[in-house]
Amino acid sequence: MRLAVPVTQLPNARDLPLPAYATDFSAGVDLYAATEGPVSIAPHTREIIPTGICIALPPDHEAQIRSRSGLAAKSGVFVLNSPGTIDADYRGEIKVILYNAGDDAFIVDRGMRIAQMVVTPVSRVQWQPVAELPPTDRGENGFGSTGVF
Repeated sequence: MRLAVPVTQLPNARDLPLPAYATDFSAGVDLYAATEGPVSIAPHTREIIPTGICIALPPDHEAQIRSRSGLAAKSGVFVLNSPGTIDADYRGEIKVILYNAGDDAFIVDRGMRIAQMVVTPVSRVQWQPVAELPPTDRGENGFGSTGVF
């Protein structure tokens, strides 16, 4: 079953495709750069790249904006706040914060696939204050406590 999500394309994206799955089993849709022209991201800096789309998610859903593995592996370019969250009540343009961790400038061309978006249900919690949490074998052991292998 597919979830119906209303989407609008802004004038800066009228000639670009809607977000699309690259394969039949892709978890996320590709987002495209809706820039006026090429945008250069200097080494070790970030740029906010528009996608030219707005969406209306159903209640109790979010859209997560994630890095594309190919951009990260080949160019050192990734979504800075990955995963970025698009809340169900946000109606503005989706924009992506790209960070260039490489040593050379990276050019974002118009129409380039810059990120992935995964739409997923979210749980709403009701906090239950307690004096003590139930014990586990791990307890309070945090960072690195489970080892590498």
